[in-house]
Amino acid sequence: MATSTISTGERRGASSILLKSVMAITGLIFVGFILAHMYGNLMIFAGEEAFDEYAEHLRELLTPMLPYGGALWILRIVLLASLVGHAYAAFALWSRAGKARKSRYAVSGVAKSLFVSKAMRWGGVALLLFLVFHILHFTTNTIQINGDFDSPAARLVSSFEVWWAVGIYTLAVLALGMHLLHGVWGAGMTLGLNTSIAAAERLRIAAVLIAVVTVVGFLLPPFAILFGIIP
Repeated sequence: MATSTISTGERRGASSILLKSVMAITGLIFVGFILAHMYGNLMIFAGEEAFDEYAEHLRELLTPMLPYGGALWILRIVLLASLVGHAYAAFALWSRAGKARKSRYAVSGVAKSLFVSKAMRWGGVALLLFLVFHILHFTTNTIQINGDFDSPAARLVSSFEVWWAVGIYTLAVLALGMHLLHGVWGAGMTLGLNTSIAAAERLRIAAVLIAVVTVVGFLLPPFAILFGIIP
């Protein structure tokens, strides 16, 4: 039988509500970026020239009000700050959850959401590692797969002509889809969007749609390239 040993001491650091709010807001920022990034990847179906023009347009955005590449750097800074906030909040809540389980229960039990919670945590760690790989691969060209190309489109096509590169990105996209499925739902709950049964159902449908669209949208280019649909 579980016995409560909840401490009455004052908890140090940010409140759990604040941490969950940080995770929700930064997570939604990432959702917007991910959908825009997915749209950009789909430009490869219009041809390599169109894809390269899109990549160049990102660097020319808001010029001459901003210097060349200025808007892109602002976006990178916002995303980096969001990533730091999201990761910090996630690890802080992870740590608190672990301490709570150790201190509140004399006999261990399996919570209904334990699997989802662990999947979100370790999936988030895997996505963070993949993000580093992705930047080194496509952004800085430090990791080169199937050749060294200056053209973003040529780099994309040549990389996804290799089956194991497609495999790596497929696993990462599936992990991203699972993270979005539960993350969008959780963010909506944190921000109070589940005000009724109907609202909660709309939130659930939105989470499913965002996850499915993201997975399909990101996987279309690599598999189209691998199977020769995009030459």
